[in-house]
Amino acid sequence: MSAILMHSGDTFSVKAPQNLIKPYQRIAGPYERRHKLGKIEAARHKWRDINGTRAWQSTGLDRMEGGTAVVSRIAGAVVRALLVVVVVAIPSALLPGVLSDAKQMVALVALFAGLLTLAEYNANYPSLIEFRDAPPFNRMRYLMLFATVTGLTLIESGRTDPTSLSEFVHAIGHLIGTAMDFPYSPVRLATLMMAQGASIEQHEALRDAAGVAYFTSLVSLTVFVIILRAGAWPLKDRTFNVWVNLPTFDPSSGGDVVARLERDGRINIALGFLLPFVIPFVVSISSPGFNPLSLTSSQNLIWTMTAWSFLPASLFMRGIAMGRIAEMIRDMRARSVAQGNGLAAV
Repeated sequence: MSAILMHSGDTFSVKAPQNLIKPYQRIAGPYERRHKLGKIEAARHKWRDINGTRAWQSTGLDRMEGGTAVVSRIAGAVVRALLVVVVVAIPSALLPGVLSDAKQMVALVALFAGLLTLAEYNANYPSLIEFRDAPPFNRMRYLMLFATVTGLTLIESGRTDPTSLSEFVHAIGHLIGTAMDFPYSPVRLATLMMAQGASIEQHEALRDAAGVAYFTSLVSLTVFVIILRAGAWPLKDRTFNVWVNLPTFDPSSGGDVVARLERDGRINIALGFLLPFVIPFVVSISSPGFNPLSLTSSQNLIWTMTAWSFLPASLFMRGIAMGRIAEMIRDMRARSVAQGNGLAAV
Protein backbone atom coordinates (compact mmCIF):
# COMPACT_ATOMS: atom_id res chain seq x y z
CA MET A 1 0.00 0.00 0.00
CA SER A 2 2.82 2.30 0.86
CA ALA A 3 4.42 1.46 -2.43
CA ILE A 4 1.23 2.26 -4.21
CA LEU A 5 0.96 5.57 -2.37
CA MET A 6 4.58 6.41 -3.07
CA HIS A 7 4.09 5.54 -6.71
CA SER A 8 0.89 7.51 -6.91
CA GLY A 9 2.59 10.56 -5.45
CA ASP A 10 4.23 11.13 -8.81
CA THR A 11 1.31 12.60 -10.75
CA PHE A 12 3.42 12.89 -13.92
CA SER A 13 4.32 9.18 -13.91
CA VAL A 14 3.47 7.30 -17.04
CA LYS A 15 2.74 4.00 -15.23
CA ALA A 16 0.09 5.22 -12.85
CA PRO A 17 -2.00 2.67 -11.01
CA GLN A 18 -5.31 1.84 -12.51
CA ASN A 19 -7.22 2.75 -9.40
CA LEU A 20 -5.72 6.29 -9.47
CA ILE A 21 -6.47 7.10 -13.08
CA LYS A 22 -9.89 8.49 -12.37
CA PRO A 23 -8.71 10.73 -9.49
CA TYR A 24 -5.91 11.95 -11.75
CA GLN A 25 -8.40 12.65 -14.47
CA ARG A 26 -10.52 14.55 -11.97
CA ILE A 27 -7.47 16.62 -11.04
CA ALA A 28 -6.23 17.07 -14.61
CA GLY A 29 -9.66 18.06 -15.91
CA PRO A 30 -9.92 21.23 -13.84
CA TYR A 31 -6.30 22.04 -14.66
CA GLU A 32 -6.94 21.75 -18.37
CA ARG A 33 -10.08 23.79 -18.04
CA ARG A 34 -8.15 26.45 -16.15
CA HIS A 35 -5.52 26.35 -18.87
CA LYS A 36 -8.13 26.81 -21.56
CA LEU A 37 -9.79 29.59 -19.58
CA GLY A 38 -6.41 31.18 -19.21
CA LYS A 39 -5.92 31.12 -22.96
CA ILE A 40 -9.37 32.60 -23.52
CA GLU A 41 -8.76 35.28 -20.89
CA ALA A 42 -5.39 36.04 -22.43
CA ALA A 43 -7.02 36.37 -25.84
CA ARG A 44 -9.62 38.68 -24.35
CA HIS A 45 -6.96 40.80 -22.72
CA LYS A 46 -5.04 40.91 -25.98
CA TRP A 47 -8.16 42.00 -27.91
CA ARG A 48 -8.91 44.61 -25.28
CA ASP A 49 -5.36 45.86 -25.37
CA ILE A 50 -5.35 46.09 -29.16
CA ASN A 51 -8.74 47.75 -29.49
CA GLY A 52 -8.24 49.85 -26.43
CA THR A 53 -4.89 51.05 -27.69
CA ARG A 54 -6.36 51.84 -31.09
CA ALA A 55 -9.25 53.75 -29.57
CA TRP A 56 -6.88 55.58 -27.27
CA GLN A 57 -4.57 56.32 -30.17
CA SER A 58 -7.51 57.56 -32.28
CA THR A 59 -8.75 59.76 -29.45
CA GLY A 60 -5.23 60.95 -28.79
CA LEU A 61 -4.67 61.77 -32.45
CA ASP A 62 -7.96 63.64 -32.62
CA ARG A 63 -7.04 65.60 -29.54
CA MET A 64 -3.58 66.30 -30.89
CA GLU A 65 -5.01 67.44 -34.23
CA GLY A 66 -7.57 69.63 -32.47
CA GLY A 67 -4.89 71.09 -30.22
CA THR A 68 -2.62 71.68 -33.20
CA ALA A 69 -5.42 73.46 -35.05
CA VAL A 70 -6.12 75.69 -32.05
CA VAL A 71 -2.44 76.50 -31.58
CA SER A 72 -2.05 77.19 -35.30
CA ARG A 73 -5.07 79.49 -35.31
CA ILE A 74 -3.84 81.41 -32.26
CA ALA A 75 -0.33 81.69 -33.70
CA GLY A 76 -1.68 82.93 -37.03
CA ALA A 77 -3.87 85.49 -35.28
CA VAL A 78 -0.94 86.74 -33.20
CA VAL A 79 1.31 87.04 -36.26
CA ARG A 80 -1.36 88.96 -38.18
CA ALA A 81 -1.93 91.28 -35.25
CA LEU A 82 1.79 92.01 -35.00
CA LEU A 83 1.97 92.72 -38.74
CA VAL A 84 -0.90 95.19 -38.46
CA VAL A 85 0.81 96.90 -35.52
CA VAL A 86 4.00 97.17 -37.57
CA VAL A 87 2.20 98.85 -40.48
CA VAL A 88 0.52 101.40 -38.24
CA ALA A 89 3.75 102.17 -36.40
CA ILE A 90 6.04 102.48 -39.45
CA PRO A 91 5.63 106.26 -40.04
CA SER A 92 6.12 107.27 -36.43
CA ALA A 93 9.07 104.89 -36.07
CA LEU A 94 10.96 105.94 -39.22
CA LEU A 95 10.13 109.62 -39.51
CA PRO A 96 12.49 111.96 -37.66
CA GLY A 97 11.25 114.59 -35.24
CA VAL A 98 7.98 112.93 -34.25
CA LEU A 99 6.70 114.25 -30.93
CA SER A 100 6.19 111.92 -27.98
CA ASP A 101 2.47 112.71 -27.83
CA ALA A 102 2.09 111.71 -31.48
CA LYS A 103 3.99 108.49 -30.84
CA GLN A 104 1.72 107.64 -27.91
CA MET A 105 -1.36 108.26 -30.04
CA VAL A 106 0.02 106.09 -32.83
CA ALA A 107 0.87 103.36 -30.32
CA LEU A 108 -2.71 103.45 -29.02
CA VAL A 109 -4.14 103.18 -32.54
CA ALA A 110 -1.72 100.38 -33.41
CA LEU A 111 -2.67 98.48 -30.25
CA PHE A 112 -6.37 98.83 -31.03
CA ALA A 113 -5.87 97.65 -34.62
CA GLY A 114 -3.78 94.70 -33.45
CA LEU A 115 -6.33 93.63 -30.84
CA LEU A 116 -9.12 93.87 -33.41
CA THR A 117 -7.17 91.71 -35.84
CA LEU A 118 -6.33 89.21 -33.10
CA ALA A 119 -9.97 88.92 -32.05
CA GLU A 120 -11.18 88.53 -35.63
CA TYR A 121 -8.74 85.82 -36.66
CA ASN A 122 -8.89 83.95 -33.36
CA ALA A 123 -12.68 83.81 -33.20
CA ASN A 124 -14.68 80.87 -34.54
CA TYR A 125 -17.24 83.14 -36.15
CA PRO A 126 -16.25 86.21 -38.19
CA SER A 127 -17.82 89.64 -37.78
CA LEU A 128 -16.02 92.29 -39.85
CA ILE A 129 -13.00 91.03 -41.78
CA GLU A 130 -13.98 89.52 -45.11
CA PHE A 131 -12.30 86.64 -46.96
CA ARG A 132 -10.67 85.45 -43.76
CA ASP A 133 -10.30 81.88 -45.02
CA ALA A 134 -9.65 82.68 -48.69
CA PRO A 135 -5.98 83.53 -49.13
CA PRO A 136 -4.29 85.42 -50.68
CA PHE A 137 -6.99 88.12 -50.78
CA ASN A 138 -6.19 89.76 -47.44
CA ARG A 139 -2.50 89.08 -47.91
CA MET A 140 -2.53 91.05 -51.13
CA ARG A 141 -4.31 93.92 -49.41
CA TYR A 142 -1.84 93.88 -46.56
CA LEU A 143 1.13 93.87 -48.91
CA MET A 144 -0.40 96.77 -50.82
CA LEU A 145 -0.89 98.72 -47.59
CA PHE A 146 2.59 97.87 -46.35
CA ALA A 147 4.26 98.87 -49.62
CA THR A 148 2.34 102.15 -49.80
CA VAL A 149 3.05 103.19 -46.22
CA THR A 150 6.69 102.14 -46.38
CA GLY A 151 7.34 103.86 -49.70
CA LEU A 152 5.74 107.13 -48.64
CA THR A 153 7.54 107.02 -45.29
CA LEU A 154 10.91 106.56 -46.97
CA ILE A 155 10.20 109.48 -49.31
CA GLU A 156 9.21 111.76 -46.45
CA SER A 157 12.08 110.73 -44.19
CA GLY A 158 14.52 111.37 -47.01
CA ARG A 159 13.55 115.03 -47.16
CA THR A 160 15.26 115.71 -43.82
CA ASP A 161 17.56 112.71 -43.29
CA PRO A 162 18.45 111.44 -46.77
CA THR A 163 19.92 107.99 -47.23
CA SER A 164 20.74 105.99 -50.32
CA LEU A 165 17.52 103.98 -49.97
CA SER A 166 15.33 107.04 -49.38
CA GLU A 167 16.89 108.88 -52.31
CA PHE A 168 16.33 105.87 -54.56
CA VAL A 169 12.68 105.58 -53.54
CA HIS A 170 12.22 109.34 -53.90
CA ALA A 171 13.66 109.23 -57.42
CA ILE A 172 11.26 106.44 -58.38
CA GLY A 173 8.35 108.30 -56.79
CA HIS A 174 9.23 111.50 -58.60
CA LEU A 175 9.43 109.63 -61.91
CA ILE A 176 6.07 107.92 -61.35
CA GLY A 177 4.39 111.10 -60.16
CA THR A 178 5.65 113.05 -63.17
CA ALA A 179 4.58 110.30 -65.59
CA MET A 180 1.09 110.05 -64.11
CA ASP A 181 0.55 113.80 -63.85
CA PHE A 182 -1.49 114.42 -66.98
CA PRO A 183 -4.87 116.15 -67.39
CA TYR A 184 -7.82 114.44 -65.66
CA SER A 185 -5.62 111.75 -64.16
CA PRO A 186 -6.14 110.76 -60.51
CA VAL A 187 -2.71 112.18 -59.64
CA ARG A 188 -3.53 115.54 -61.26
CA LEU A 189 -6.90 115.61 -59.51
CA ALA A 190 -5.26 114.77 -56.17
CA THR A 191 -3.24 117.98 -56.38
CA LEU A 192 -6.53 119.90 -56.43
CA MET A 193 -6.85 119.18 -52.71
CA MET A 194 -4.06 121.66 -52.08
CA ALA A 195 -4.89 125.26 -51.33
CA GLN A 196 -4.18 127.99 -53.84
CA GLY A 197 -1.30 129.38 -51.82
CA ALA A 198 0.69 126.14 -51.70
CA SER A 199 4.27 126.27 -52.85
CA ILE A 200 5.75 124.35 -55.76
CA GLU A 201 7.62 122.05 -53.37
CA GLN A 202 4.38 121.19 -51.59
CA HIS A 203 2.65 120.44 -54.88
CA GLU A 204 5.54 118.22 -55.95
CA ALA A 205 5.51 116.38 -52.62
CA LEU A 206 1.79 115.69 -52.94
CA ARG A 207 2.15 114.67 -56.58
CA ASP A 208 4.99 112.26 -55.87
CA ALA A 209 3.11 110.71 -52.94
CA ALA A 210 -0.06 110.35 -54.99
CA GLY A 211 1.88 108.79 -57.86
CA VAL A 212 3.58 106.21 -55.62
CA ALA A 213 0.34 105.33 -53.82
CA TYR A 214 -1.74 105.00 -56.97
CA PHE A 215 0.95 103.04 -58.82
CA THR A 216 1.23 100.60 -55.89
CA SER A 217 -2.52 100.05 -55.91
CA LEU A 218 -2.49 99.40 -59.67
CA VAL A 219 0.32 96.87 -59.35
CA SER A 220 -1.50 95.09 -56.51
CA LEU A 221 -4.70 94.92 -58.53
CA THR A 222 -2.82 93.53 -61.51
CA VAL A 223 -1.19 90.80 -59.43
CA PHE A 224 -4.53 89.88 -57.86
CA VAL A 225 -6.23 89.59 -61.23
CA ILE A 226 -3.39 87.42 -62.53
CA ILE A 227 -3.71 85.11 -59.54
CA LEU A 228 -7.47 84.94 -59.99
CA ARG A 229 -7.27 84.24 -63.71
CA ALA A 230 -4.64 81.59 -63.14
CA GLY A 231 -7.18 79.65 -61.11
CA ALA A 232 -5.33 79.96 -57.81
CA TRP A 233 -8.16 81.80 -56.05
CA PRO A 234 -10.03 80.50 -54.24
CA LEU A 235 -7.97 77.39 -53.64
CA LYS A 236 -9.40 74.29 -55.27
CA ASP A 237 -8.41 71.87 -52.49
CA ARG A 238 -10.55 73.54 -49.83
CA THR A 239 -14.19 74.46 -49.44
CA PHE A 240 -15.36 78.04 -49.68
CA ASN A 241 -17.78 79.15 -47.00
CA VAL A 242 -19.71 82.21 -48.12
CA TRP A 243 -20.83 83.09 -44.60
CA VAL A 244 -17.32 82.90 -43.12
CA ASN A 245 -15.67 84.84 -45.94
CA LEU A 246 -18.50 87.36 -46.42
CA PRO A 247 -19.86 87.95 -42.90
CA THR A 248 -21.55 91.21 -43.91
CA PHE A 249 -23.35 89.58 -46.84
CA ASP A 250 -26.68 87.94 -46.00
CA PRO A 251 -27.48 85.28 -48.65
CA SER A 252 -31.00 84.74 -47.25
CA SER A 253 -32.19 88.34 -47.36
CA GLY A 254 -34.06 87.82 -50.62
CA GLY A 255 -33.40 87.31 -54.30
CA ASP A 256 -31.02 85.04 -56.07
CA VAL A 257 -27.60 84.84 -54.45
CA VAL A 258 -25.76 84.90 -57.78
CA ALA A 259 -27.62 87.99 -58.98
CA ARG A 260 -27.00 89.80 -55.70
CA LEU A 261 -23.32 88.92 -55.70
CA GLU A 262 -22.92 90.15 -59.26
CA ARG A 263 -24.79 93.35 -58.47
CA ASP A 264 -22.73 94.07 -55.36
CA GLY A 265 -19.57 93.23 -57.26
CA ARG A 266 -20.39 95.72 -60.01
CA ILE A 267 -21.17 98.40 -57.43
CA ASN A 268 -17.85 97.84 -55.68
CA ILE A 269 -15.92 97.93 -58.95
CA ALA A 270 -17.64 101.15 -59.97
CA LEU A 271 -16.89 102.76 -56.61
CA GLY A 272 -13.29 101.60 -56.73
CA PHE A 273 -12.86 103.14 -60.16
CA LEU A 274 -14.58 106.44 -59.34
CA LEU A 275 -13.35 107.22 -55.83
CA PRO A 276 -9.82 108.40 -56.84
CA PHE A 277 -11.52 110.95 -59.13
CA VAL A 278 -14.46 111.82 -56.90
CA ILE A 279 -12.64 112.37 -53.59
CA PRO A 280 -10.40 115.26 -54.78
CA PHE A 281 -13.34 116.81 -56.62
CA VAL A 282 -15.58 116.67 -53.55
CA VAL A 283 -12.82 118.03 -51.31
CA SER A 284 -12.04 120.90 -53.67
CA ILE A 285 -15.73 121.87 -53.87
CA SER A 286 -16.66 121.42 -50.23
CA SER A 287 -13.74 123.43 -48.87
CA PRO A 288 -11.34 126.04 -50.18
CA GLY A 289 -8.58 123.43 -49.88
CA PHE A 290 -6.64 121.75 -47.18
CA ASN A 291 -4.09 123.71 -45.28
CA PRO A 292 -0.84 123.02 -47.12
CA LEU A 293 1.09 122.79 -43.88
CA SER A 294 -1.30 120.19 -42.46
CA LEU A 295 -1.62 118.16 -45.65
CA THR A 296 2.07 118.07 -46.47
CA SER A 297 3.18 117.37 -42.92
CA SER A 298 4.72 113.95 -43.05
CA GLN A 299 2.25 111.70 -41.25
CA ASN A 300 -0.85 113.50 -42.54
CA LEU A 301 0.39 113.24 -46.10
CA ILE A 302 1.27 109.56 -45.72
CA TRP A 303 -2.06 108.46 -44.27
CA THR A 304 -4.13 110.74 -46.54
CA MET A 305 -2.55 109.37 -49.70
CA THR A 306 -2.64 105.83 -48.35
CA ALA A 307 -6.37 106.05 -47.67
CA TRP A 308 -6.95 107.76 -51.03
CA SER A 309 -5.37 104.83 -52.92
CA PHE A 310 -6.01 101.87 -50.61
CA LEU A 311 -9.77 102.26 -50.17
CA PRO A 312 -10.62 102.32 -53.92
CA ALA A 313 -8.26 99.43 -54.62
CA SER A 314 -9.83 97.39 -51.81
CA LEU A 315 -13.31 98.02 -53.20
CA PHE A 316 -12.11 97.05 -56.66
CA MET A 317 -10.64 93.81 -55.35
CA ARG A 318 -13.80 93.07 -53.36
CA GLY A 319 -15.94 93.55 -56.47
CA ILE A 320 -13.74 91.24 -58.51
CA ALA A 321 -13.81 88.62 -55.74
CA MET A 322 -17.61 88.74 -55.43
CA GLY A 323 -17.91 88.27 -59.17
CA ARG A 324 -15.62 85.27 -58.93
CA ILE A 325 -17.76 83.75 -56.15
CA ALA A 326 -20.91 84.27 -58.21
CA GLU A 327 -19.24 82.48 -61.12
CA MET A 328 -18.31 79.57 -58.86
CA ILE A 329 -21.87 79.21 -57.58
CA ARG A 330 -23.22 79.31 -61.12
CA ASP A 331 -20.78 76.61 -62.25
CA MET A 332 -21.71 74.47 -59.25
CA ARG A 333 -25.40 74.76 -60.11
CA ALA A 334 -24.72 73.84 -63.72
CA ARG A 335 -22.76 70.74 -62.66
CA SER A 336 -25.54 69.72 -60.28
CA VAL A 337 -28.14 70.06 -63.05
CA ALA A 338 -25.95 68.08 -65.47
CA GLN A 339 -25.43 65.30 -62.95
CA GLY A 340 -29.18 65.21 -62.26
CA ASN A 341 -29.98 64.90 -65.95
CA GLY A 342 -27.41 62.14 -66.31
CA LEU A 343 -28.95 60.16 -63.46
CA ALA A 344 -32.42 60.68 -64.89
CA ALA A 345 -31.24 59.39 -68.28
CA VAL A 346 -29.77 56.29 -66.70
